[in-house]
Amino acid sequence: MVEVDIVIVGGGAAGLSLAHRLPTDTAQRPAVSVVLVDAPAGPLRAPRRTWCFWEAGPGRYDSAVTASWEWLRVHSRHGTAVRRNIAPLRYKMIRSDDFEALVAHDLAQRPRIRRLHATVHDVALRPDGTTRVRATDATGARVDLAARWVFDSRPPHRPPAARTHLLQHFRGWFVRTRRPAFDPDVADLMDFRTPQPARALSFGYVLPTSRHTALVEYTEFGPAPLTADAYDAALEHYTRHVLDTGPVQVQATEQGVIPMTDAVLTDRAARTVFRIGVAGGCTRPSTGYTFAAIQRQAEAVARAVRAGRRTAPPPPHRRRALMMDAVLLRALDTGRVDGADFFYRLFDRVPTVRLLRFLDGRTPLYEDLAVGVHAPVAPMLRTAAELLWLPRRPAPAL
Repeated sequence: MVEVDIVIVGGGAAGLSLAHRLPTDTAQRPAVSVVLVDAPAGPLRAPRRTWCFWEAGPGRYDSAVTASWEWLRVHSRHGTAVRRNIAPLRYKMIRSDDFEALVAHDLAQRPRIRRLHATVHDVALRPDGTTRVRATDATGARVDLAARWVFDSRPPHRPPAARTHLLQHFRGWFVRTRRPAFDPDVADLMDFRTPQPARALSFGYVLPTSRHTALVEYTEFGPAPLTADAYDAALEHYTRHVLDTGPVQVQATEQGVIPMTDAVLTDRAARTVFRIGVAGGCTRPSTGYTFAAIQRQAEAVARAVRAGRRTAPPPPHRRRALMMDAVLLRALDTGRVDGADFFYRLFDRVPTVRLLRFLDGRTPLYEDLAVGVHAPVAPMLRTAAELLWLPRRPAPAL
């Protein structure tokens, strides 16, 4: 059995971000020993994906950032648009391959961290207070690890019960056009000129990397994903008829589903086993943004380790933000609030930097109230009252 200070289960954004911040360099004191367990190639490995976030100034992962923008735009369903400068922030796009390569390069220089490709089967407390991690490597050989702390980023086997179950589901094309079709200085955050579904909402999302290239996504907030053919039909309509790009060459695709619920996710599975990343509640329920919260969580854990304090990750989102998310999700799901009009109104009427802080869950109460006055008050109050007695239900099978 291999004994270390910390085992990190999962080599996605959360696991890699935490490993990257932990004091594993022998020149650091204290320097902890770490094993990062990532699933072997196969169905347990996450597909390639793109993460977006906003931050001010230079960032930790800037060398892996594909593109960034100082201007954001939102289109209403009627064709009007708001275009806002978000300085001193920048909206950044990072692709998982580039992020993983950057972190892998840095971790390879640290002798006290080991990467292991294996499938974890069991995480259990031992009588001496440490935690045992049982796994099988790519050759089928058994691996036993013992750690003081375990940080587990694997999603729960079954989603927790919730009062509202929506999905943010999407498909994106990385496209190249024959003629200049994009403004590389402006990212289209939400374009509601897409046909709106009967329940919840849909929008286009455009991240241009040049005048001829962009990531173009079709996204829905709704009860169930679409088929691949339905996504492609929606993207064909959006690129050709809404964006008027002309013929496009699809160079790559990405697709995903993000739960948008008011489920309560616990931060620990046992006394020394902590959940991180999506499993630890880093996804903001009302938006789906996750990457920035992962970085805050990883930095808090690493700071505690460096100081020799308790290493439990702090809640990634404030309770007040989660309460507001629960109200909004229920209002969207019941149709009491028109999602396309609601989000467009916020971007049109709220100063954009304040709104981005609000979406990140980092605004004080008075700014929350300043944003809230632009929401439809009566439907929101009715929904908030309803949530007091609404039972939580298991997630429906897809």
